[in-house]
Amino acid sequence: MKPESDYERIENLIIGSGPAGYTAAIYAARADLKPVVYQGMQPGGQLTGTTEVDNFPGYPNGVQGPDMMLDLQHQAERFGADLRWGLITQVDFSKRPFKVTTDDDKTILADTVIIATGATAKYIGLESEVRYIGHGVSACATCDGFFYRGQDVAIVGGGDTAAEEAIYLSKMTRKVYMIVRRDELRASKAMQHRVMNIPNIEILWNHVPQEILGDGKVVNGVLLENVKTGETKQIDVQGFFVAIGHAPNTQIFSGQIDLNENGYINTIPGTTQTNIPGVFAAGDVQDHVFRQAITAAGTGCMAAIEAERFLSEVRSSTESQVMDMAK
Repeated sequence: MKPESDYERIENLIIGSGPAGYTAAIYAARADLKPVVYQGMQPGGQLTGTTEVDNFPGYPNGVQGPDMMLDLQHQAERFGADLRWGLITQVDFSKRPFKVTTDDDKTILADTVIIATGATAKYIGLESEVRYIGHGVSACATCDGFFYRGQDVAIVGGGDTAAEEAIYLSKMTRKVYMIVRRDELRASKAMQHRVMNIPNIEILWNHVPQEILGDGKVVNGVLLENVKTGETKQIDVQGFFVAIGHAPNTQIFSGQIDLNENGYINTIPGTTQTNIPGVFAAGDVQDHVFRQAITAAGTGCMAAIEAERFLSEVRSSTESQVMDMAK
């Protein structure tokens, strides 16, 4: 086993890219923390799988998701962030400096860590669903609902998230089909009452999507199966929204940091601080409520500022101890 002196030592490690990771890199680089960013297998995160992003400030005419993430990446690089392709496969947060292992078995020692690994939307698993992601299939109504104004859409799911997104979509679309596997909603009673009282929401009980239909370019319908009778029917829609939940990408942090019951990283309210001093979490990995690019970017900024302040406090404390010993 190599001595720690042989490992690469850095001040700030950012795990993950996307709006949170890249924004953290911009702020950390400008603070001269010389951040190293491990981008993961999908540099840019979830937005690289979207088309038009119309609600991120600074792009009055909208922007393609991949283009926006390249803009953020290039901005981070301009300030000197060290962006690396690859994964962090193991972490040890038991003491500082924190020890992490990469997918090519390299060990890095980091004085601070910002976790920005995001979350992954859960999809049904249909081949046709994958084919039309970004072209009629979406897992975020608040992100993409605007593009279906005056059209017919479907949303699958029966929980609070599905109900909230169905209500949101009902305000701008002509018709919302809510596809529910059971004969009841899992959403709270209050949300159920709201959904039931909106005239342009139709709930299709006991149905599951069998195939997303389209012309090869965009969605134009959904084939449904009745789980009780086995009968199938087609509905004509231009948008198909999936609201069956997200899974935070926190598997490697289990047992190393406090997670909530759904696997999201717990942070101190109003901060990005975790229960481990020097480890911070930003973006969707700690946010199951908003899940927006702009809020992820905001917490990335917070995490970098808090990491810089943490290191300043550590340095000040060390200097004071040295001065005390010299007296």
